[in-house]
Order: sequence, then structure tokens, then C-alpha cells
Amino acid sequence: MDKVYKNCQSCGMPLKKSPNGGGTNTDGSISTMYCGYCYEKGQFKQPDITAKDMQEFVKGKMKDMGFPGFLAGLFSKGIPKLERWKN
Repeated sequence: MDKVYKNCQSCGMPLKKSPNGGGTNTDGSISTMYCGYCYEKGQFKQPDITAKDMQEFVKGKMKDMGFPGFLAGLFSKGIPKLERWKN
């Protein structure tokens, strides 16, 4: 059985906040690992992005949503430890 994650293993966003509850696998099923903003049809939408770039991207998005800078930094801090970036 696949491990079920609460957060996207690419950007860290809670999967329940993702449209449809997750990205899509190649067979059209919902991914239990990645959100719809990161993953679609079994592929990453930004295949060449680095963990550091993803951190900056997420931090910027959170600030745009009204999160204070220190909180955005805190929430994006763990991104390099997510499954996508472990290699």
C-alpha cells in the first residue's frame, strides 16, 4: 500500500488545499504524494526546479497570500527534506 501524505512532497502545501485533493498520475488517478500545482498527468509541472528555487517560490506565494515573511520562511524551511528532493 502506498504511503499517504498530508502535505505535497514537492512544495509542502497541505494536499487538502489542492484542487481535487492532489495532482494526477499518468492513469488519471489522484496522487497521494503531490499537489495539483506541482504534479499533473504523472509529471512535475516544473521538472527542472531545484529545492532552493521551490523554497523561494513558496515563500513568495505565501507572502502574496498575506503570510508574514517570517512565517513564510518557517513553512518553506522543510522543503528540501520532502520526498521529491531527497536524492
